Amino acid sequence: MRLSTAISILLVTSTSSCLNLHAQVKTTAHHSYVMKLDRWGNTAYQSLELDEQDGKISGNIDRDPFVGIRTNDTYTFTATAADKTTYTYRAKITADGLNGIADFPDSNHPQARAQHTFSANKIPDRVGNIPRTFRYLPTSYSNTFSPDRQPVLTIWSGDTVQTKTVDSGGVDEHGVTVALYGNPQTGPFYIADADVGDVLAIHIKRLRLNRDYADSLDMIVHKAQTIRLASRSTELGQAIRWNLDLKNGLASPDKKSEKLKNFKVPVKPMLGGLAVAPGNGMPAISTGDAGNFGGNMDFNEVIEGNTVYLAVNQPGALLYLGDAHALQGDGETSQYALETSMDVEFSVEVIKHKQIAMPRVVSPTHIMTLGQAGSLDEALKLATSGMTQWLAEDYGLNLSESAQILGTSVEYRVVNLAGRSVGLAAKLDKQLLKNLPSKVH
Repeated sequence: MRLSTAISILLVTSTSSCLNLHAQVKTTAHHSYVMKLDRWGNTAYQSLELDEQDGKISGNIDRDPFVGIRTNDTYTFTATAADKTTYTYRAKITADGLNGIADFPDSNHPQARAQHTFSANKIPDRVGNIPRTFRYLPTSYSNTFSPDRQPVLTIWSGDTVQTKTVDSGGVDEHGVTVALYGNPQTGPFYIADADVGDVLAIHIKRLRLNRDYADSLDMIVHKAQTIRLASRSTELGQAIRWNLDLKNGLASPDKKSEKLKNFKVPVKPMLGGLAVAPGNGMPAISTGDAGNFGGNMDFNEVIEGNTVYLAVNQPGALLYLGDAHALQGDGETSQYALETSMDVEFSVEVIKHKQIAMPRVVSPTHIMTLGQAGSLDEALKLATSGMTQWLAEDYGLNLSESAQILGTSVEYRVVNLAGRSVGLAAKLDKQLLKNLPSKVH
């Protein structure tokens, strides 16, 4: 059975959902849970959808079907995986969820069985079917993309969230340090209808600077230096304060040298960090790192009006965002971009049963795949491979046809040179693809 690592969550349910633990239920009901399973000291999570009618129960656990019964305050049910392996659960029903024992095949000796304890928290029902807008003011921040952090808010596909971020040093819009440096993230947000094997689309609806300064360095990252340049750069790495003209949308150095006294540049607010929790078996990952889950991508196309697509690795996806930049050149070559705080508005859309290998970004004019790896060579390969996958799935192109399009039209952008991993994006102009016979984003 496929197991998903997600988060131990405590979700509030209405009093009307409280259970009579001493009577056999003779009604029809549907419940959604996130199950936390202890497997030899390792936490794994499963999504549970359960239907109950007249003492009989059925549903699925991570899309594996199960059937069973309810006896007073106890559920007993057996799930069957695609390979016909069976998993048996016995759970005590509480007002908030379930507690029980799961009987599994031993992962190393399938003929043997092993018992594991589990608990489950009930996901609240959605209020109506009309998308809602939520306002969330952060009271804490995360320095990891973790599958184990309690969600700050539960939302559904179509919902919109208005929230805030702090800068990469943990400083808020009022200049107050409220979090530990190292790209503190807002979240995670639990998307109730997102499950492993889905794709989460994050529509960035609004990014607004909310203070009049940003911090950066006079740095050139080592990955961009020759030996000769490095020998001349020993005095670099000094802090640079930038003034942000919010009215006119311009940034300029606070302490200007004579030659830069008239230097001003238009701001382009972006999110350096955007991620879902990593998958089963992965530990919490530093907010300085990136991968196929997103992360510290530092891609200056993660901006207002664009949409980012991430593969869901956990029930609920667990969406994090932060590391706001007023402006960043390609690669974040100064090690820090113009780091600041920001007001953020985004909405989410769950695309069911879709697979993507790496982050995707869609703008009004381009589609983009993002390769993130230990070297630009590897990142280039990943970005190119991801684009051929996209052309095959959404445009029906074979590899020869994709090669012809890439050979004439692909653009490559250096995304990130400042992190432990590097990023490179492949871009295609949507106008060039408009006459292809398949669906176009």
